[in-house]
Amino acid sequence: MSSLANEMPNAQAAKVTVSADGIAVDLVDGRTIIAPLGWYPRLVHCTAKERNHWRLIGRGTGIHWPDLDEDISIANLLLGQRSGESQISFQKWLAARTTGKKKRSGT
Repeated sequence: MSSLANEMPNAQAAKVTVSADGIAVDLVDGRTIIAPLGWYPRLVHCTAKERNHWRLIGRGTGIHWPDLDEDISIANLLLGQRSGESQISFQKWLAARTTGKKKRSGT
């Protein structure tokens, strides 16, 4: 078993910073993980307010964005894994957001 696999269950986020370009996660052990925002299409196609409305879940083993129905695990960040959402699922989500905005604005 690799040493990375042994670290996965213990990797916990302490702080999350999301910018227009990337997501940076400070871990409780002092490491920082940085991933490009482009890996997570829902985070790219949202407002800054939505992007910054997150909470830690699973005792810091994941990050949840309630407004976006998006979850990212710290283990996946450590492995360098992009979003696993299918293009079809993402397109449905994006279409629902667009439709919802039109209804709210009265168009």
